[in-house]
Amino acid sequence: MPSARPPLPDGLVVFVKRACPTCELVAPVLREIAARGGLSVFTQDDPSFPEGVTARDDRDLAFSWHAGIEAVPTLLRVASGVEKERAVGWQRGEWETLTGLSGLGAGLPEWRPGCGSLSVDPDHVPALRARFEADRLHARRVEVEGDEHEAMFARGWSDGLPLVPPTPERVLAMLDGTTRAPDEVVAIVPPDLAPCTVEKVAINAVMAGCKPEYLPVVIAAVEAACTDAFNIHGVLATTMGVGPVIIVNGPIRRAIGMNSGINVLGQGNRANATIGRALQLVVRNVGGGRPGEVDRATYGNPGKLGFCFAEDEEGSPWGPLSADLGAKPGASTVTLFTGEGPRTIVDQLSRDPESLARTLAVCLRTLCHPKLVLAFDALLVIGPEHARVFREAGWSKAKLIERLGELLLVRGEELMRGAGGIAEGLPLPESAKDQPFPKFRPGGLLIAHAGGAAGLFSALIGGWVTGATGSQPVLREVRP
Repeated sequence: MPSARPPLPDGLVVFVKRACPTCELVAPVLREIAARGGLSVFTQDDPSFPEGVTARDDRDLAFSWHAGIEAVPTLLRVASGVEKERAVGWQRGEWETLTGLSGLGAGLPEWRPGCGSLSVDPDHVPALRARFEADRLHARRVEVEGDEHEAMFARGWSDGLPLVPPTPERVLAMLDGTTRAPDEVVAIVPPDLAPCTVEKVAINAVMAGCKPEYLPVVIAAVEAACTDAFNIHGVLATTMGVGPVIIVNGPIRRAIGMNSGINVLGQGNRANATIGRALQLVVRNVGGGRPGEVDRATYGNPGKLGFCFAEDEEGSPWGPLSADLGAKPGASTVTLFTGEGPRTIVDQLSRDPESLARTLAVCLRTLCHPKLVLAFDALLVIGPEHARVFREAGWSKAKLIERLGELLLVRGEELMRGAGGIAEGLPLPESAKDQPFPKFRPGGLLIAHAGGAAGLFSALIGGWVTGATGSQPVLREVRP
């Protein structure tokens, strides 16, 4: 429980520390005020300072914290327990006005700045917040003995990798990343349909290794994942190896240092790696979505540890993915897509858009199975060197999608069960053999721009079942 707010005495009150040269400078003034009008002195580091004045010991910084002392010396005038005025540092005129005493500090300089209060020292703030702001936290406290990392593994909180212990100090610091109240319910998380508050998101973000400035992105991802359209319960329960893929657009990408370039879908960037991991931990620890239980994936994929990347909007020949899905210009957003692991598309020779589009189409045709159509969405991540081919030819994103749709029309006879000596396929009647079938539903092929500047590559991220029993891409705006 947080410590009670200690009341300040009425009258003149000053906060000092011996380690502050300005406090040493004004020590004679403090003795003079104490003799002429009365003064309560709170000292942060040495109860014997200043000499000649009875000081109250504030080495635990409780009074300094609750009084909001940012620098010492700070002189206050208090009436009925309420601060009425304050003077920070030493300025003779201010001190004389506040105390009603004239001729203070004869022989001293007119002005000297103070020093930082120990109550705002970064070495002390986390512990002070844990003592005095603990009433902001409502999650159950778990006391562990021995190795805290092993204890978290033993309790089933981990995705298989070590976690950062979610101490009150770390959770309070994480909550600084958002203006939203800790007890605000963000979403009801399947499969257990458990309410998830901002605080619980923050706890899992701490465990994932996030910085506080990442928290709004994680919250937006949790909101998106827990919609009926995204259907995280179905994503967990399917035997296919898919999981949430987070694509971030807008100014937040640069503000938190996300990667949209070299190794964009790989390791090495803290924001990319931990935001995706935090979402997965929320689904696991709040919603109960654990592998071998509700999560029934036959294979899974490494992206189920966390799959998150930023789109390279600045280098793109087209508008961002978020705009395709209805985002306002300049908005920071997350898009959640249900995807498998990425596959590299190699085309080192195409220098005209038609040839390159044909390469993309034949690779897209293989998604899940060349004979399965209209069932699965896809996310195509176009690399900068491939994007240059389309830019130089003047192809818009809409034109590329239209051409890919044409190239991906397949006659029914190629898709029938047994065609090509392959039992897999569609149960089509003989009358459909000449009918063309598109690979993707309308809107089922998404395109984003990202990747390193060198290398004639793009990437295909295959999706999961679409429609009422499957998952749809979901866009959410990032709120502070």
